[in-house]
Amino acid sequence: MQRQRLIEAWLGELRPGRSFALAPASADASFRRYFRAVLDDGSTCIVMDAPPDREDVRPWLHVQSLFQSAGVHVPEVLAADMEQGFLLLSDLGSTTYLTALQPPHRQGNVQQLYLGAIDALIRIQLASRQDCLPEYDSVLLRRELDLFPDWYVTKHLGTTLDENQREKLEQCFEKILAVNLAEPRVFVHRDYHSRNLMVTHPNPGVIDFQDAVYGPISYDLASLFKDAYVDWDEEIILDWLIRYWEKARKAGLPVRSDFGDFHRDYEWMGVQRHLKVLGIFARLYHRDGKDGYLKDMPLVAKYLRAACQRYAELGPLLKLLDQLEDKITILGTTMDKHALSGARGDKS
Repeated sequence: MQRQRLIEAWLGELRPGRSFALAPASADASFRRYFRAVLDDGSTCIVMDAPPDREDVRPWLHVQSLFQSAGVHVPEVLAADMEQGFLLLSDLGSTTYLTALQPPHRQGNVQQLYLGAIDALIRIQLASRQDCLPEYDSVLLRRELDLFPDWYVTKHLGTTLDENQREKLEQCFEKILAVNLAEPRVFVHRDYHSRNLMVTHPNPGVIDFQDAVYGPISYDLASLFKDAYVDWDEEIILDWLIRYWEKARKAGLPVRSDFGDFHRDYEWMGVQRHLKVLGIFARLYHRDGKDGYLKDMPLVAKYLRAACQRYAELGPLLKLLDQLEDKITILGTTMDKHALSGARGDKS
């Protein structure tokens, strides 16, 4: 409540003599919160509340400037108070792609939404420059992979890997990183999916980009098409992926000239991301008390298992997933006992 009162006082200074109503707009997996201010003339704007002792708004402002200059529809910065950690932003509305895709809100032209997301991603990638964003290097990629054994396996499943399992997992990590790091590099949003794309004009509005990096070109595609929150048939995903690849080549982006090589990069990038996401979802639950992501684990595990089944080099990882499933420990009533078995299509 104290932060909200500070926001109200700040808005009062910015809009003297104007009345407004302030209501929660959204929150994310960090300590940032968002409020929608409705002014007395009916217009709206968004306040980002980023407590300075918890969040730094400078990365957000830096990436906002880069993406806006690239012609991407991101929130416009109307005012900023760096000391208090407040940003006043234009309002991109309240309809995410995820909301638009769910009944009863489901919109008819899904194809149009995703082709718009592809076009916006290509604009982001065309603006890429080295030494402008943090490198998505081996250290960061590996740190993300380590979330899987540390948080998902040990903390969430209550399992300790034996020496042989640790060795096999380490070998798989080395193979995954080798493929990831060999990819061409561009600007990477890092969470380019249905919860961070807004239905607006023009589509999409892009949000939650503060963690952007310079890294593998297929990463945001894995986020978009292997979305942790919405499941598409593989035929649809393949069509979108081909459309991206054709547009990217025409635009001069450094995608692989052979689609098979490009698709393999995309698949292995998805493996890295899904191992990370399982770890992050587990950490959000066990460390931060956020259980809303537990229900999304089976879909993430499904993507992971499907990719491991396609590539013999990932066979040891698939075997480990099978072994872990047999050792799942129920952690209270909110624990999804079948996080991995659901990925196999088992019913129970």
